[in-house]
Amino acid sequence: MPRFEPFPALRYSPEESLDLVAAPPYDVISERDVKDLLALDRHNIVAIDVPSEADGEGRYDNAARRLQDWIRDGVLVADDVPTFTLYRMRFTDESGAERETVGVLGGLEVVDEGAGGVLPHEQTTPKAKTDRLDLTRSTRANLSPVWGLSLAAGLTDLLTEPGEPVGQCIDEHGVSHIVERVASPDRIAAISAAIGAQPVVIADGHHRYAISRTYRNEQRIATGRTDLASELTLTYVGELVEEQLSVAAIHRLISGVPDWALLESFAPLFEMSPAGIVGAGHAREVVERGALCLVHSDGHGTFMQPRPACFEGVRDLDSARLEHALARVPGFELSYQHGVTNIVAAVTSGQSSAGVLLRPVSVAEIRRTADEGLLMPPKSTFFSPKLRTGLVIRPPDVWAGD
Repeated sequence: MPRFEPFPALRYSPEESLDLVAAPPYDVISERDVKDLLALDRHNIVAIDVPSEADGEGRYDNAARRLQDWIRDGVLVADDVPTFTLYRMRFTDESGAERETVGVLGGLEVVDEGAGGVLPHEQTTPKAKTDRLDLTRSTRANLSPVWGLSLAAGLTDLLTEPGEPVGQCIDEHGVSHIVERVASPDRIAAISAAIGAQPVVIADGHHRYAISRTYRNEQRIATGRTDLASELTLTYVGELVEEQLSVAAIHRLISGVPDWALLESFAPLFEMSPAGIVGAGHAREVVERGALCLVHSDGHGTFMQPRPACFEGVRDLDSARLEHALARVPGFELSYQHGVTNIVAAVTSGQSSAGVLLRPVSVAEIRRTADEGLLMPPKSTFFSPKLRTGLVIRPPDVWAGD
């Protein structure tokens, strides 16, 4: 089972407003977003986490120097002792219900692929860029967390009691992000033991975890040591239970095949019915109907109710059903997009020839996937709200076990 350990967390000083210096994850923000965030505050975390391509080949070294400068100047301050950080998110979900979730930020052991203890939950799509690895090599720090789901029953109970408040911010979606420090040795030991007793499933950040493995291996080869900071990586861990998760679907965009041809290919596998003009409400309607929805170039849709006999032996996932259905379609290109309105915009603008709305994966199915050691198709789940970057940094040159 994986080690989960505290570390002297690097945090923005109290003089800095987290509303101005925290940011969304690097992989969901554009160049325009980066400029806007830096206009709010030159100390916004994107100045390090999203190195400017204008700096050319030296951008990662510049990011590392900036990190060290901010530490020297007191913009970032490390805790005096190893700590965990409780991370609460308060938000309104798609149904209109007020929600609060809680997890803990710490250092999760980096394990070899297939070794157990830390498990992927879906296949990943290849990424050619080495951006995150280059940034890690230069800064020797973990700037943004992997999101892990613990199979440890009762973890939430250990995290419910407040820690020492250290900051909060509200993001562009109205989500409150609240962080609290835990320094008590007894409480740290209890949290560490609970998470270390059961596997952790990676919910978001598969590539970040893979990069951590590559970096760990490089450090082992370079030093011959296995007690370095690279043996662990910054991870947010929450309990894998319904009340602690908000899971949305990641929908599909299809190019290279016209919508009428897709409808014709899919007809033997699904019961078809008109869906009218597709809008945000269709995210709920596909769940209520138990159907997928094909989005056409004119913005109208077709509900597709799976014929059970046609999907025998196929995982009980819309992503797997669509993967099975597309096996009979030649020449298509598939991409992924969250949000119904984004799908409709891409199709009606001609960017894609069709879209397919999927239903969210249930927490029960995520649990079954973990228990049985299975993998979902790529981009099956979208966990929200997204964690903010900059609330906690796992600093450079921290030795595992210190």
